[in-house]
Amino acid sequence: MTQNNLQELKEIWDQWDDKIKKLFYCNYGDLPYLLDMKVDKHLFRALAQYWNPAYSCFTFEKVDLVPTVEEYMTLLRFPKIQADKAYLRAVNVPTFLKKLMSITGMSEQWVVAQIKQKGDSKCIHWKNLRDLILAHPDMKKRVDVFALSIYGLVVFPKTLRHIDEAVSDLFVQLDKRVTPVPIILPETFRSLNAYRRAGEGRFIGCAQLLLAWFHSHF
Repeated sequence: MTQNNLQELKEIWDQWDDKIKKLFYCNYGDLPYLLDMKVDKHLFRALAQYWNPAYSCFTFEKVDLVPTVEEYMTLLRFPKIQADKAYLRAVNVPTFLKKLMSITGMSEQWVVAQIKQKGDSKCIHWKNLRDLILAHPDMKKRVDVFALSIYGLVVFPKTLRHIDEAVSDLFVQLDKRVTPVPIILPETFRSLNAYRRAGEGRFIGCAQLLLAWFHSHF
């Protein structure tokens, strides 16, 4: 599994007062509890062995179970999200530079200096966002950057300690009250399928959310 060290995110969250935490919950739902979900790798590997790639579900003897949109919506509890408004990537999306400028409220010069190329995609290192969360004078921007960091480090952990450009495509549309769950679930299924096919493949979905779903049933 690709797992980022979330200790710094947890420390920032714990330092925030009730006012800023309430602002986060109102805008982004119950994402922070994922920071406290300890991923038991032995349990996860055992669970993955029950994944049936042919039917995209877990098969426990004669019982089939699969996470649903409704269940993930309940686990994440998005107060501003419309369950029937799914994310679709726009044809003409702003550049990564423009999206980061909008999310962070920082200058073009600052953003250009932080963007890095990793493989076939652009990204920004977590430490740059961490410093911004700690120092930004605008409380709303601190909350936005913190939420972006959770999406990049926990929900879609493609590159360790980096937030991928693809995450920003989804993130900038959350203000339109779209639900990210129909994107989170397919990535989870795709990662499980790849994991099973490769035998020792890498799971890059949101392990914390999948285990939260598993615990809700058992």
